[in-house]
Amino acid sequence: MDPGVRLSRTLARELLDPHFVEVGASGRRWTYEEMLAALPEMDGAAGDGPRYEPSEMTGVVLAPGVVHLTYETTIGGDRARRSSLWRKRSAGATWQMYYHQATPVPPEGM
Repeated sequence: MDPGVRLSRTLARELLDPHFVEVGASGRRWTYEEMLAALPEMDGAAGDGPRYEPSEMTGVVLAPGVVHLTYETTIGGDRARRSSLWRKRSAGATWQMYYHQATPVPPEGM
């Protein structure tokens, strides 16, 4: 969610698993390469622009080296519920996002 990471392909590459897939709040399916290319132009990338505000973050260990993270974000008045799977392939490796999905929250907050 940090603008500096969104603007840096090198930093984003460290956080995304090479087999990464996302289903965005728009319903679009994103691959690893598509996401790396688009991140600098997406909401939350400008240091002086709106930033994602996370809340209600919860993580559950599903198996050794696999965590399911759920949370909500707000940016520019828009809310989304988010779910991601993070995996760590070996001891000493970096946690990387393997899968991510976002679902818009209607304005009435249902």
